[in-house]
Amino acid sequence: MINEQIRDHEVRVIGEDGEQLGIMSAREALNLAREADLDLVKIAPGANPPVCKIIDYGKYKYEQIRREKEARKKQKIIEVKEIRFSPNIDTNDLNIKANQAKKFLADGNKVKVSVRFRGRELAHTSVGKDILEQFAQSLSEVAVVDKPAKMEGRSMVMFLSQKRG
Repeated sequence: MINEQIRDHEVRVIGEDGEQLGIMSAREALNLAREADLDLVKIAPGANPPVCKIIDYGKYKYEQIRREKEARKKQKIIEVKEIRFSPNIDTNDLNIKANQAKKFLADGNKVKVSVRFRGRELAHTSVGKDILEQFAQSLSEVAVVDKPAKMEGRSMVMFLSQKRG
């Protein structure tokens, strides 16, 4: 809240250079802010009495947006990459998929490994579980299992992430 939006009777006021001006009525604080050609901004509404600061509101908003942008730049967005198999995959194909998963993990992404069952293959879900365990074993030096193999509809899914340290 700024200027006239502040409806409290008494507020604790902080000056533009950070010094405490004490507790006064909101009207007096607003007059002080106007004399300095600045705005009265409520910064701690939960306090008793609420804390208001005399600052340039436009500059304050600009600084706040800049800090948020800077924080977003430093964040790393982790994507989930998916690798799909069928239950009758050959060992060489499994090795190729393992190399692809290693690349995804090296980039800092998580890997969703799924075995898709079709038709009568659904009767042999243990084969899919064995394939996923074998896949996790082949990546054991670079990856750790986040979520173990579990059936989701017609496919069995397992999540892997990069091993720390």
